[in-house]
Amino acid sequence: MLEGQHYQNAYVTRDLDKAIAAFRTRGGVEKVLSFEAPVELTTPRGRGTAVSKLAFIWVNNLQYELIQPVSGLVDIYRDALPEDDSLKFHHVCMRVPEWDSFRARIDQMGYKIALEGGGDMLKFVYLDARDFLGHYLEYVWMVPERWAQLGGT
Repeated sequence: MLEGQHYQNAYVTRDLDKAIAAFRTRGGVEKVLSFEAPVELTTPRGRGTAVSKLAFIWVNNLQYELIQPVSGLVDIYRDALPEDDSLKFHHVCMRVPEWDSFRARIDQMGYKIALEGGGDMLKFVYLDARDFLGHYLEYVWMVPERWAQLGGT
């Protein structure tokens, strides 16, 4: 399932601060939105909370998401971490304009869901495309206000 607007490449790391510093040094990045957040998720293992440190960095029209797993249902990230403090590519993310019909197509086509979450302002799902592309595909829907909060234009 390849659709939507690709706007993000995501990486996992053991040291978010070091990764942000590398982006600032190498990319001339000025604006970084970073925070630690608990998120309610549904995974093949069940429902629960995942806590991660996140950073969103925009370079032109591409957002780099940096993820440092902290606790809870973070296996999808923790299992992909590199041995050291470097960055390791994890997934791409596409924004879809409408959620309900998109989400129904996922079920109809039988795609393997790695995790899912969200609420009224933002919904997301990760499809396991590792056998096809070597990584996960994240799809997200959000209201325009949330898109603006994340730095989207």
